This record gives sequence, C-alpha cells and structure tokens, in this order.
Amino acid sequence: MGQGSPGGMGKQGLPGDRKQDGDKKEKKFEPAAPPARVGRKQRKQKGPDAAARLPVVTPLTKCRLRLLKLERIKDYLLMEEEYVSNQERLKPQEDKNEEDRSKVDDLRGSPMSVGSLEELIDENHAIVSSSMGPEYYVGILSFVDKDQLEPGCAILMHNKVLSVVGLLQDEVDPMVSVMKVEKAPLESYADIGGLDAQIQEIKEAVELPLTHPELYEDIGIKPPKGVILYGEPGTGKTLLAKAVANSTSATFLRVVGSELIQKYLGDGPKLVRELFRVADDLSPSIVFIDEIDAVGTKRYDAHSGGEREIQRTMLELLNQLDGFDSRGDVKVILATNRIESLDPALLRPGRIDRKIEFPLPDIKTRRRIFQIHTSRMTLADDVNLEEFVMTKDEFSGADIKAICTEAGLLALRERRMKVTHPDFKKAKEKVMFKKKEGVPEGLYM
Repeated sequence: MGQGSPGGMGKQGLPGDRKQDGDKKEKKFEPAAPPARVGRKQRKQKGPDAAARLPVVTPLTKCRLRLLKLERIKDYLLMEEEYVSNQERLKPQEDKNEEDRSKVDDLRGSPMSVGSLEELIDENHAIVSSSMGPEYYVGILSFVDKDQLEPGCAILMHNKVLSVVGLLQDEVDPMVSVMKVEKAPLESYADIGGLDAQIQEIKEAVELPLTHPELYEDIGIKPPKGVILYGEPGTGKTLLAKAVANSTSATFLRVVGSELIQKYLGDGPKLVRELFRVADDLSPSIVFIDEIDAVGTKRYDAHSGGEREIQRTMLELLNQLDGFDSRGDVKVILATNRIESLDPALLRPGRIDRKIEFPLPDIKTRRRIFQIHTSRMTLADDVNLEEFVMTKDEFSGADIKAICTEAGLLALRERRMKVTHPDFKKAKEKVMFKKKEGVPEGLYM
C-alpha cells in the first residue's frame, strides 16, 4: 500500500500537469494595435457649416475629363434622339413622294410619241394630234406645266393612252436650227472670177434693200423679194451665195431643196412655215434654197401620195413667198441648173423678181479664174496659161479649179516644188476625160 500510494499520487498529478501546458499554448503574445490616427485629435464639427461642407474630390483633373466625356455622350444621344424622331415624322411623306416618283418614272420610262397640241379644252383635257394619225381627246397629267401649253406647241404623249406627259421646250424645229449658218464662209466677192454683172444684180436685189431701204422709199418702189440664180453646173451660183453670206451681217439660212421633202403627211409644209417664221424672227435675214428644182417642179396629175406631198410643199413655198403675210426684211435666193423644169407660178414677178443667169465663162472670165486659182501656186517659167485660156473646150469655173488642183497633185506625186506646163496639159486631159464620162468609145464592144 505504501508503495502504491506514491504511484497513485503520481498518476493523479499527471493530468494537472497537461492542463497547465494547454493554457500556456492558448495564451500567445500579441502586439498591441497601432493607434487609429497620428497627430492632434480632430474635433467633430457641429451645426449648418458641417451639413453644407462638400467632400474633397481627388484627383480633380480626371473627374473633369470624365464630366466632359459624359457631356459629349449626352449631346450625341440627344442628337440621335432628334434624328430618329425626325425620321419617324418624315417617313410617310418620303414614302408618298417615292411612290409618286415611281409612277412618273413608269410613265416616262416607256417610249413616248411626239405630237402637236391642237386645242385646250380645260385644265386637264386637250385635243392632240400626231404626224401619222388622227386627232385625240386626251387628258393632261398633273405634273405637266400647263402655263407653257399653247395650241401648236410640240408635246410628249404616252405611247398607249396618248395622254400629255411632257412639253418640248425647244421652240425652233431642230431641222431649222441646223440650217442657220453660224460661221460666215471664207469666200468673198474677190474670189469670184468675172461675173461682174451678176454680182451687181444680186447686190441691188438682196444687199441694198437690207442695208439702205430708204433708197427704195425715196424712189417710190418696193425692193425685190427674191432672186433666182440659174445656169450650167459649176458656173459659180453657190459660190456667189457664199460671198453674199460673207459680206452681209444679216442672218443666213441655207436649205437644200431635198430637205423640204418629208416622210409624213404635212411635215413638208410645216417645215417651210417654220423656216420662214424663224427667218422673220431673226430678220434681217437671207434664205438660200439650193437645188430648188427638187420641190419646185411643174404641177401635174400626181398618182402617188409622195408626189402630192411634194406639190403641197411647193404650194406652201409659193404662199410664203407671196401671201397675205408681209415678208419684211427676209430675202430669198434660189439656185438651180434646170430652170425650165420649174413651175411658172414660182418664177412670176412678185415672188421672184430677178432672174440672174450664169453662163459658161468667156475668155476674159477664164483668164481671171486661172489667175485666182494659180495666185498661190508655185509655177515654173515654162507655164503658159494663155494656151488653156484660148482653148475651144467649154470650161466651167469648177473645171478650171479642178485643172489647177490636178496639176498641183501631179507635181506633188513627182516630189517637185514647182508646177510645170506639162502638168497642166495632163491635168486638162484628165479633167476633160472625166467630164465626158471617161469611157473611150468601143472599150466594152
């Protein structure tokens, strides 16, 4: 027992010892917490000053930049909102305009026919006609400018329903506008060899009434209305008309007789009326109609519509030359080489007062024409032009010009700078050979 009690006491003391060791482990050393602030203790403000005080914002620059950025975003959003609202408001009107535009494009996209306005019935209806058909009672579309419409004007018509869809603004017929000579010809009276009497007559009949009409009033006569130039081909009729256009400041309208012959019924007389209307608007003016025998032939019993249309064109020309309307300062020059085929009504006094004949050149005129055409040529010393002047062959002015040109080409072919007498002889033989149709007798026998 004595041995056991110390042992038991030892066993009871062991748990106590373990408890003390645990307490030591739980209680570790911890450093004291640092103070919340360093320095003087701040006193808490009280009252209205403390309530109105703003906090300090740092950094100031970054905040200001952010504010500006947000303001720009706000402006952009406001502008976008206004744009969207405007689009929503204008969209119905744009859709309507687009629909109307598509309808107009559908109307004008198809081929349109050109017609003439005969009569206006009211603001929305009219009577129209085309060159190849009868008259129609049609409507006028709303987008056509009705203030510009007048009887006789050219209009555009729908291809199927023939309603008026447009107006041709050009008041002058395009075929008449191209007849006007914009640039004066270079030929003058000095380029015409001989023909002194013809030049004097055309000056008295055409130029003098336009430049000095008071001379005819003092004498008490009316100036001639027109002249006709007739003669062999190549005698200078067209050349004299060019000289008149060069020397006068009046408006010069040049027409070829075949241009007055049109395809459809009534177009020829209409073109003649338009020609003289433009000449009257641009007066003082000169109308030169070359190859008048194309429309001015003698009247006969026509068997086809084309022949009757040509005769109607000539009758309109007769009316314009001497009708109820005064021609004023409009002079007419006609040219032909077949005067015997013209209608007597066209040549009577009152329409054509002067008839100027252009004969083949005589010896003096030939010499003058050769001088004009060889004045700029480099001639050799052996050239004798008198041999060609005194020849018995019948030369016209155009033949003499052709001889001089051919002689120059022969010299150029042989690389010579001067034209010799043999060149002129060869040129004369060649020109006369072509004039007599150029086929030797018995060639194809």
